Amino acid sequence: MSFFARGASSSGVYIHVQGMHLKRHIDATLGSGNLREAVRLPVGEDLNEWLAVNTVDFFNQVNILYGTLMEFCTPATCPTMSAGPKYSTPLHFFFLLSFLFFDRAYQQTQSNRYEYRWADGVKIKRPVEVSAPRYVEYLMDWIETMLDDEAIFPQKLGAPFPPNFRDVVKTIFKRLFRVYAHIYHSHFQMIVRLKEEAHLNTCFKHFTLFTLEFRLIDRAELAPLNELIEPIILGY
Repeated sequence: MSFFARGASSSGVYIHVQGMHLKRHIDATLGSGNLREAVRLPVGEDLNEWLAVNTVDFFNQVNILYGTLMEFCTPATCPTMSAGPKYSTPLHFFFLLSFLFFDRAYQQTQSNRYEYRWADGVKIKRPVEVSAPRYVEYLMDWIETMLDDEAIFPQKLGAPFPPNFRDVVKTIFKRLFRVYAHIYHSHFQMIVRLKEEAHLNTCFKHFTLFTLEFRLIDRAELAPLNELIEPIILGY
């Protein structure tokens, strides 16, 4: 697939009035700068609708962020989809975090390496090791398939969501988090060179606050970026 943003109505996803209403609410609250308020379910709105519209938005954000790194994230530079150092020896480089997390720079010292295998249960039934760019390509294609499936993400006003809808959303968020983890651990220096660190941090904080609000990712899955997430939790 090509890396581009999906609009709220692209490919027929969320073209009905309620979806556009919630999308406008997201844009308005984000414009206020209050991310904590932006993630909360608006009074009187349907939870599944809120999860669905935000899933499309977060997919767009990660899609665009990773798209700026495609020429630097290659099978040669990133032969496995991972987060963290290959060895347990300390890495002496800094994540130059903006005011979103700390008023000081954050230094990554020793941490574990996390490697992710790909499986979609259909085309690839057993987890296989793939390069980071191939993993992200598989992931974005898989998410697009989910978003375009009317049985999972209904397009018509009043159409019911499936009983397993929240589980699908949780899997999407868990896998999108892995892209953030890979970007921070493997490409943050390039993000700084591209002057995208403030945007990356804003997107990640928004993503994290939303996952915390609706408990979409198990804490164990968040371990690769614990040092970034803890300050967000303390201020939540």
